[in-house]
Amino acid sequence: MTDFCQNDGITTLQKIKDRPLADLEMELEKYTRKRKLVLLLPALVSEFDGEAMPRIIEELKGATYLSKIVLSLDRADLDQFKRVRQIMTDLPCTVQIVWHDGPRLQELYQELKANDFKVNNPGKGQSVWMTLGYILSDTAVQTIALHDCDILNYKRELLARLVYPIIHPAIDIEFSKGYYARSTDRLYGRVMRLFYTPLIKTLKKIVGYQPFIDYLDDFRYALSGEFAFVDNLARRIRISPTWGLEVSMLSEVYQMTSVNRICQVELMDTYEHKHQALEKDKPNEGLIRMATDIAKALFRVLSQDGIILSRALFRSLLTTYIQEARLSIEKYHALAMINGLAYDRHSEIEAVEAFLGSLQLGMDEFIRDPVGIPMLAAWVRVGAAIPDFQDRIAAAVEADNR
Repeated sequence: MTDFCQNDGITTLQKIKDRPLADLEMELEKYTRKRKLVLLLPALVSEFDGEAMPRIIEELKGATYLSKIVLSLDRADLDQFKRVRQIMTDLPCTVQIVWHDGPRLQELYQELKANDFKVNNPGKGQSVWMTLGYILSDTAVQTIALHDCDILNYKRELLARLVYPIIHPAIDIEFSKGYYARSTDRLYGRVMRLFYTPLIKTLKKIVGYQPFIDYLDDFRYALSGEFAFVDNLARRIRISPTWGLEVSMLSEVYQMTSVNRICQVELMDTYEHKHQALEKDKPNEGLIRMATDIAKALFRVLSQDGIILSRALFRSLLTTYIQEARLSIEKYHALAMINGLAYDRHSEIEAVEAFLGSLQLGMDEFIRDPVGIPMLAAWVRVGAAIPDFQDRIAAAVEADNR
């Protein structure tokens, strides 16, 4: 049983009881007759050989309120694309695959480059951005949802709860962000627990009251990959092609809509997915690289909001972060003990030391180049530069899927 407190700036929709999924889906069936809902699934082709993707496909067979599923497929050759296309035919709704490595999409990427759009960083962020362009080419689409494809304990209740606040006509929400606990017999989510949250607490101490920092602190799992938004918002936001995708998106949403029209939803009791490696001697891999990119994204969105990030502030940031992270370890140790979970305090301290290196690297890279890897342009801007581009994405995707 969770709490029901609403003491954050954004609306928090906790899972207070086990409401029957059939009730939720019955309402969604009713309201999606007038409000077209599309699910975007970002996946590497390798995920179709894992445990999670087959389970997700099986669960989604029951999500009959979806008008379309769009799979954003990366790192697939022609034979792999054909295999995945065959697998996806098991789903009852329309399914389209955006094959980013295919010749038609690659030609469109080259056209974007020729028009000075910065699409030089293949990965989840860029693929999601291009797939959004395809989805938004259908002007009948009103709501877009996205969740990761490596969720080992996936249940379609996750999707139903995520989209419900946006689909239901009596709830005035434009952006819905998922959250959950990351635990099994131990606690996971190290980047969130030991890096992002202590860093936000540190900034609140040093910078003082800033509505934007408070907003970032309101999210219970700011780094979750599950969100849904209305089409008008999707057209206007920019997206980061780096690991800073989630932080930069929260910043864009903050700029483009009212905080009163943003919510976070508890999606499931616990969330289990593949775990990234944390190796402090490999700063360009795994969780270390992720933390560095998140730090840089955070510094950029704060500077965009008018906060001056001086070298003196950065020096204080390092020492205060260590203190905040140490306090976090004490809190999570107590949480693990009362719940009978395994807790390795030594490895947690080692993780903080590794994240301190990420923070220092993020500061150095930000000071050298405050702009860094540019955000991918909002689709309204692409439409202004190349008016028929989204129509041609749609034609390319449909040709590939034929």
